[in-house]
Amino acid sequence: MTDQPFTHLDSAGQARMVDVTGKTPTVREATATGFVRCAPSVVAALRGGTAPKGDVLAVARIAGIQGAKRTSELLPLAHVIGVHGATVDLEIVDEGVRVDATVRTADRTGVEMEALTAVSVAALAIVDMVKGIDRTVVIESVRLLAKSGGRSGDWRRPGEQHAG
Repeated sequence: MTDQPFTHLDSAGQARMVDVTGKTPTVREATATGFVRCAPSVVAALRGGTAPKGDVLAVARIAGIQGAKRTSELLPLAHVIGVHGATVDLEIVDEGVRVDATVRTADRTGVEMEALTAVSVAALAIVDMVKGIDRTVVIESVRLLAKSGGRSGDWRRPGEQHAG
């Protein structure tokens, strides 16, 4: 816990967008991860390329990138920033699909929310593509793994392996 004031609240406690006008643009990067837990039948369909709706991983990858670019439309206090690079990596494992996203910018504020949104939207796309064969599919553990750049510098989630 910190004693620092909430930057998204004004003196009356009302929500506000933080003014970053005076900040100098710098290179910033964030990596997030999440997991889509699926039934063995879904994992087999993903590995075999036989999912009824088509190429699940390709759709999820593009959905995640699109999600990163549209974060400010989804989160009311997120800044409109230039997403200059976004990758979404998907790994099929025996229990489901690991989703990793890295987003880069050269802007006045970080891309942590864009990376988290990319993971979330990619995971949602997987659920949408496989829900016909597994209604029990679950999105788990969406979290930030690392960020770099900006005033607060570099940060890595302790004890986790990650891309980036």
